[in-house]
Amino acid sequence: MTGKQLKSLLLLLCLTQGLAAQTPIKGDCSLLRDADLIFFSPADGNAITEVTEGFQGRAIDHVAIFLRIAGMPYTLEATHRGVVVQPIDSTLTRHSRHGRQVFAGRITDGLDIKASLRNALRHLGKPYDFFFEPDDSALYCSELVQKAYQDTAGRPIFEPIPMSFHNARGEITDYWKDYYRKAGKTVPEATPGSNPGQLSRSKRLSILYRLF
Repeated sequence: MTGKQLKSLLLLLCLTQGLAAQTPIKGDCSLLRDADLIFFSPADGNAITEVTEGFQGRAIDHVAIFLRIAGMPYTLEATHRGVVVQPIDSTLTRHSRHGRQVFAGRITDGLDIKASLRNALRHLGKPYDFFFEPDDSALYCSELVQKAYQDTAGRPIFEPIPMSFHNARGEITDYWKDYYRKAGKTVPEATPGSNPGQLSRSKRLSILYRLF
């Protein structure tokens, strides 16, 4: 092999490794463990992804909790129907119809799995929080995770962050202004909360692979 060929091969290897670092490999549900998190990325942007950011700059607008019940795979999530448990196949089928990508993530730093799942299941049946308010009895998707997940010392895995309803220019978008105006409410900009994109970027979490 000539020196020029060797340089070309090394360049190709570097490019391949760089691409692998940016694009999670594909996996399947059999590799998931209790309390893994499932992140959903829409094919097109929306009002949530316009004002938040996911891992590697991806658009992430929903998160669900994975768990096994009697050995069968389920998701626990806050949807517009409320906090529900359903077979993971139903969850994935629902999202695949809209061309979404789905990623699996795992807490890598001291998660108390049993306590976190127990905390999350206590919220089963609660209504969805359509206004993303921190102190009511309703819950939105990342709020369920943020309030439920704790480490082995009982401390939260995810601390609340200031809520974001502004775009890259720092302006609250017209969508959210209209959304809250119609409800007779003030946009809760900077109030304590969370979003699924922020959870996906946590240093305490590793994105494992892409489900589809």
